[in-house]
Amino acid sequence: MSSSSSGPSPVSTATGQFRKEVDEALHAFVDRQAPGLLAISEDLRPMITALSALLSGGKRLRPAFCFWGWRAAGGLDGPEIAAAAASLELLQASALVHDDVMDASDTRRGQPSVHRRFEALHAERGWRGPADTFGEGAAILLGDLLLAWSGEMFETSGLSEERRARGRGVYDVMRTEVMCGQYLDMLESTRAGGTVESALRVVDFKSAKYTIERPLHLGASLAGGSEELTAALRAYGRPLGMAFQLRDDVLGVFGDPSQTGKPAGDDLREGKRTVLVALTLERATPDQAATVDRLLGDPELSGLGVADLREIITGTGGLAACEEMIVRFAAEAREALAAAPVTGEAREALTELAVAATARSF
Repeated sequence: MSSSSSGPSPVSTATGQFRKEVDEALHAFVDRQAPGLLAISEDLRPMITALSALLSGGKRLRPAFCFWGWRAAGGLDGPEIAAAAASLELLQASALVHDDVMDASDTRRGQPSVHRRFEALHAERGWRGPADTFGEGAAILLGDLLLAWSGEMFETSGLSEERRARGRGVYDVMRTEVMCGQYLDMLESTRAGGTVESALRVVDFKSAKYTIERPLHLGASLAGGSEELTAALRAYGRPLGMAFQLRDDVLGVFGDPSQTGKPAGDDLREGKRTVLVALTLERATPDQAATVDRLLGDPELSGLGVADLREIITGTGGLAACEEMIVRFAAEAREALAAAPVTGEAREALTELAVAATARSF
C-alpha cells in the first residue's frame, strides 16, 4: 500500500468521495420517499425523523466494499453504482433497528435507539397503553419499511436490468444469511454451553458475509466479474469479515463509548455470547465461569460488574486469544488479496479497508 506525507492516497480520496456520493444518494432517496409517507398521514413524520437520525451515522463500510468489488471487476464510477451500493445502508439500518429491539439496547450511534425514541414519544404525548410496547412495535415496522426500501433503492438505482439481474441473487442470499445469523445469535444467547465453534458460526452468517464478503460479491457481480474474481474476493472477504466482527466484539466490552456510540460494557449487559466470551469460558476456572454466568446478561450490571467481567476476560487469556484470532484472520485476508486477480488500485483500496475494519482501537 502506498502512502504519502503530503496527503491521502488517490484510493483514499476515491473512497472518501464515494462515501459522499453514498450519503447524497441516501438522503435523496429518503427525501423522495418522505412525501409519500406524509401523504398517508402527518403522524408518520416521527418515522422520517427517526430514520434520518439513524442514517446520519455509520462507517459506510458495506457500500465501500461493494464499490471496490465493482471497480475490481472493471466497473466505472457513476451515480448508479453509488445508489445501488447505498441501498446496503438501508438494509443495515433495518438490521440495526431490529437488533436493538431484540437486545433491548438503549442507544445506537450515540443516540437513543429507535424503539427508545418512540417509547419516549409515547410517554411525552401521554398516549394510552404501555410505552415500551408501542416503541418496540414502531421500531419493528420502521425496520420492515427499511428492508422494503433497500430493495426499492437497489431496483431504482439506474443500473441496467442486465446488471441488476446479475446482482439480485447475491442480494437475496445476503438478506437470507443475515436473518438466519440473527436468529442463531439469539439462540446462542439463550442456551448454556455455547462453544467457540458455535459462536464463530454466528459471526460468519450474522456479520462476516454480510459486512464484507457479500457486498464485494455484489459489486463484482453487478460489473460482470468472473467466477475467478468472485472466488478471490470471497477468499479475502470472509476472513476479513470474521476479523471485523471479532474486533467489534472486543470493542463491545472494552471500547470507548465516545467511539462506539454505546455505553461501556453494553454487550455484557445484553448477554451476548460472543467468541470473546466463549474463549474466556474455555479458559476459566469453575469460580470464574460461575461469575461470568451470573453477571453476563444482567441489564442492571454496574460499572463494578463490568470491571469484574473485564478482569476475568483479560486474566483468563480470553482477550489475548481473541486478538490472536483477529491477527490470523486478517493475515489470511491479506494473503488472499495478494493472490487475487485485481488491479493495483483495487488492491490498494481493499488493503486500506482491511486496516480500517480491523485496526480500530479501544
